[in-house]
Amino acid sequence: MDDETAEIELLEQNLNKTRQISQRMTSILSSFDTRLVKLEKSILPLYNSTQVLNRRGGNIEAALLKIDEIASNQEGIAAEEALILRGPQPGQWEEYKDVLERLNASVAFKSIDRDQRDTARLVETGVKKLTQLYTKLVAEGSSGVALNGPDFEFSPFPSNLRSALIPLVTFLRTLPLPPTHPSHPAAPAIQQTLKEGQKGYADMRGSWSKKCLENYGRRVVDRAETIDGIAAGKEFGKWVNDLISVAEAEYSLLLELAPLSTPSAIESAYATLISPLLSIFTSTLSSLSALIKRSLHKYTFLALSVYSSLSSAQTRWEEVMCRRANRRENELKDGLHSIRASVLRSFPEFIADIRAAALGKSGELSTGLTDFTLSTIQYMERLPEVQDAVASALLTLGDGNWKMGEGVQVGKGTKPTEVNERTILEHYLFDVINTVISSLLTLSRTNKRPSFGSIFLLNNVSYIRTHLLVQPRTDIPSLLSKPVQDSLNSNFRTAKAAYFDSNFSPLMQTLTEDKGQSKSAAKEKFTRFFDLLEEVAERHRLARVLQDDREGRETMCDEVVKLVVPSLQRFTQRNTGKEFSKNPQKYIKMSIEEVESLIRSFLTAMARRLLLQNELRTTFSFKLVGVDNLSPCFLRLFVIVVFTSFRCMYSTVITSK
Repeated sequence: MDDETAEIELLEQNLNKTRQISQRMTSILSSFDTRLVKLEKSILPLYNSTQVLNRRGGNIEAALLKIDEIASNQEGIAAEEALILRGPQPGQWEEYKDVLERLNASVAFKSIDRDQRDTARLVETGVKKLTQLYTKLVAEGSSGVALNGPDFEFSPFPSNLRSALIPLVTFLRTLPLPPTHPSHPAAPAIQQTLKEGQKGYADMRGSWSKKCLENYGRRVVDRAETIDGIAAGKEFGKWVNDLISVAEAEYSLLLELAPLSTPSAIESAYATLISPLLSIFTSTLSSLSALIKRSLHKYTFLALSVYSSLSSAQTRWEEVMCRRANRRENELKDGLHSIRASVLRSFPEFIADIRAAALGKSGELSTGLTDFTLSTIQYMERLPEVQDAVASALLTLGDGNWKMGEGVQVGKGTKPTEVNERTILEHYLFDVINTVISSLLTLSRTNKRPSFGSIFLLNNVSYIRTHLLVQPRTDIPSLLSKPVQDSLNSNFRTAKAAYFDSNFSPLMQTLTEDKGQSKSAAKEKFTRFFDLLEEVAERHRLARVLQDDREGRETMCDEVVKLVVPSLQRFTQRNTGKEFSKNPQKYIKMSIEEVESLIRSFLTAMARRLLLQNELRTTFSFKLVGVDNLSPCFLRLFVIVVFTSFRCMYSTVITSK
C-alpha cells in the first residue's frame, strides 16, 4: 500500500509540475499571440500598399507588351498597304495573294483590331489592281496583226499569257461576293470590279475576233462579183462556219478565263463577245444580198448557193450563237429569210424572162442559138450543184406558183401531201423546158422566111436535147422526169420534120411526075429542081445546122441524101429514057453523084467554116491592157469588122473552089 501511495504522490507531484509548465506555456503563447496581433496591425497597411503596387506593376507590364504588339502590327499594316497600293509586281504574286487572303480573313472573322472599313477598302484596292493586271494580260493577247493568208486561220490566245492568267483567274474566283459572303463589306465592290473586268475581256476578245474575220468577209464580197456564183456562195458558207468556229473557241476560252463563272455572268459576257461577230456577219450578208438584188438574173446561183450554205449552218448557228448567249435574236435566220425572198423571186422571173424573149420580135432572125437557150442550159446544168436549196425553196414557193398565175399546176392529179422535193423539182424543170420550147416555136413562126425559121428551131431544140439528154455535162438527166424527156424527144422530131418540110419538100415536089407529062414539063421540072437545089445550097452556106453536133449533122446528111437522091434518080431514069431533049446536060446540070456530093458538102462546108472560125478566135484571142475600161460598143464593132472581113475572104475561097 505504501508503495502505491508513494507512486500516487509522485504522480500527483508530476501532475502538478506538468500543470505549472502548461500554465507557463499558455501564458507565453497568449503573450506571443498578443504580440502577433500587434504585429499584424502594424504590418497590414504596408501589405495592402504592396499589393496595390504589384497590381500596378503587372498592369504596366501588360500595357507595355500591348504597346509593343500594336506597334509591330502597325508596321505590318503599313507594309501591307504599301504592297497592295503598288499592285502585284513580278515575283511578288504569292506574297500579294497571301496579303489579300489575310485581309479577307481578318474582315470575315474580325481578328484584327482595326477599322473594318479601312480593311475592306484596302481589299477593294487590291482586287482592282489584280483586275487591271488581268485586263492588261488579256489586252496583250488580243492585239497585234491578224493572220491574212489565202485560207482563214484564227490566231489563238498566246500560251504564255494563258499560263499567267490561269492562277490569277483561279484566285479571283475565290474572292468574296454578295451571294457567298453577304456580310462582307467589300463584296459588292469586288463583284462590280470583276464585272467590269469581264466585260472588258469580252469587248477585247470580240474586237480581236472581228479583226481576224473582217478581211476575209470583205474578200468574199469582192470576189462574189468576179467568180462563179456557186463558188462564191460556198466561200461565204465557209466564212460563216469559220465565224462559228471562232465563237466556239472563244466560248471555251471564256469558260476558262472568266473571273465570274456563274452561268448568268458567262452568258452576259459571251453575248458581249459575239456582238462584233454578229455585226460583221450582218454587214457581209447585207452586201451580198444587195449585190443579188441589184441583178438577180446575173446572181441567181450566188443566191442559191448562199441560201444553201446558210441552211446547212443554221443548226450550228442556233446552238453556238443563240442558246449559249441566251439570245432570242437569230441573225442567220433573218438573213436566210432575206436571201430566200430573192431565191423565190428568181424562179418565176426566170420563166417570165424566157417567155418575154419571144415577144416583140419579128422579121429576119438568126438561125443560131438564142441567148435564152444558152442561159437555160447553163442554168439547168448548174442545178444539181444546188439541188437541195432549189428543192427546198420551191416547196416554200408552192407547186406551180413559179408560173405567176398562168396555167394549171403540173401535178394537178397529185395531192399536196404527195409533193416532195424531188417531185416539185421535176415539175419546175418541166415548166422551164416547155416555156423554152414554146418561146422557140413562137420565134420560129415569126420569121419571114420559114426555111430559116425551121433551121433556127431545129438548132435550138437539138442543142437543148443534146446537152440535157444525149451528151449531158452534168447529172441533170437524173432530175428530168419522163414527161420532160418525152417532150424533148417529141419536139426534136417535130423540129426535124419541119426542117425537112421547109427546105427539101419543094425539091421533092418538083420530082413528082404527072400523068401524060410532056417533054417541056420534064424540062421545067429539071430546071426548077436544080434552081431550088442551088437555093438550098446557098441557104445552107449562110445558115448553120446543128453546128455543135457532129453526129447529128452526119445523120441529117444521110437522111437528106436518102430522101432526095433516090427520088431524083428515079425521075431521071424515067425521063432520060424518053429522050425529052437533044441536049439533056442543059437541064440536068449535075449527075446523081454530084447532087449527093453537093448535099453532103452543105454540112462539110459548115464544119470547115466552124473550124476556120475557131482558128480565127484563137488568132484574135489576145489580152488588151485596160480592156475592162474599153467601151462595149467599141469591142462589138471590132469583132464585127474582123468577122465580116473573114467572111468575105471565106466566100471568095468557096466561090473559087
